Amino acid sequence: MRRRSLLSLALLLSGCASMAPPYERPAAPVAASFPDAAPAAEAATPPAADIDWPQFFTDPRLKRLIELSLQNNRDLRTAVLNIERVRAQYQIQRAEQFPTVLLGATGLEQPNAAGGSAYTAGLNITGYELDLFGRVRSLSDAALQQYFASEEARKAAQISLIAAVANTYLTLLADDAQLEVARKTLESREQGFKLLKLKFDNGALSDYDLAQAVTLVEGARAAVALLQRQRMQGENALVLLVGQPLPPDLPPPRPLDAQGLMAELPAGLPSELLERRPDVRQAERQLQAANANIGAAKAAFFPRITLTGSIGLASGDLSNLFDQSGWQFAPRITLPIFDAGANQANLQVSEANRDIALAQYERAIQVAFREVADALAGRATYGEQLRAQQAQTQAEQKRSDLAELRFRNGVSSFLDVLDAQRALFQTQQATIVVQAAQQQNLVTLYKVLGGGWKDAAN
Repeated sequence: MRRRSLLSLALLLSGCASMAPPYERPAAPVAASFPDAAPAAEAATPPAADIDWPQFFTDPRLKRLIELSLQNNRDLRTAVLNIERVRAQYQIQRAEQFPTVLLGATGLEQPNAAGGSAYTAGLNITGYELDLFGRVRSLSDAALQQYFASEEARKAAQISLIAAVANTYLTLLADDAQLEVARKTLESREQGFKLLKLKFDNGALSDYDLAQAVTLVEGARAAVALLQRQRMQGENALVLLVGQPLPPDLPPPRPLDAQGLMAELPAGLPSELLERRPDVRQAERQLQAANANIGAAKAAFFPRITLTGSIGLASGDLSNLFDQSGWQFAPRITLPIFDAGANQANLQVSEANRDIALAQYERAIQVAFREVADALAGRATYGEQLRAQQAQTQAEQKRSDLAELRFRNGVSSFLDVLDAQRALFQTQQATIVVQAAQQQNLVTLYKVLGGGWKDAAN
């Protein structure tokens, strides 16, 4: 009976509740609904967080790039390893709630001493704290919340990575489209310059008009060089995100205007962001960890009881070691009387950390609200902007054709041709930019609504 009393008493007294303040989720410091949301059109489409990324993206080349990034991206790998590190830290802290039991044996030979010899063997408990006021449990709860926060950080890292790969890929498609337009423009202007040079050689064109033609050609050539550089830099950025050189057997890409992204993702309510966005949940877990640390700081004002004991066998003769039993029980209690205000300062630090975590949690909600509102504003306006940009491009194409025809017939000067061609090239490039921005805005909307990570339960 005596051999079991020490462990039984320790486990019975260690089940004390924490002194941490009760946690209640703070009210969201944002409006009750998003601006520019369209509830009527949202009923038929599942929430973004319930749409896995292979369903949202349809371009086979982009899908393959995302798969490679999830396997090789070093930032995501760091986030996964961080989960393992925090999990181990939680397991270490949780182990403090239970006694550490050691098996030991000692022997002391003193043949010439009055005390003779002594031999012991048994189970030892060293420095186990009876958690009467929940200090150890509060630290364990804080470590558990930090572990949960690291899991949410990993999910947020995956969501951000998928969106970054998709947006970088769309930028590359836009660069390719702009580069193609620039090359065709350069080819057309070079051919036109040859005709103008013949006119100049025959005295039918002035030096001023020829210089303007050179300006057009060199401007197009400079645009080609700029876009080539942008494309190479964009591919370098994509390689970094993917985490390896792009394999040569990637599927062919789809055109920029044929990506097939979902345009009618439901925004839902801001309160749903608290449940679906991993970065917001991460901030809340960190708030809960800070709240638990207050319990540990409060418990430091109360006595701490630690136990050191052993249960086993003891004898003065090694041959008779297993014929005699013995046990030792040595409790120790410490009560803070004077610490120069250290415990009070530690409590104030814990409370300040809780207030900081609260502010960070509220800011995470506000940032999430702003990101969704911005993406919804883009979804509401990019379509009309693209239609207007395309109409302007068609009009500039017609004006350029007419200006060239009028110049050849001697009705207008070459300055009209120069102005029309410059305007056409600018509107063509701007149209491609708006097309890419519209697609990237849909990717961003998918991301900020929590898309890119789907729990197994969903």
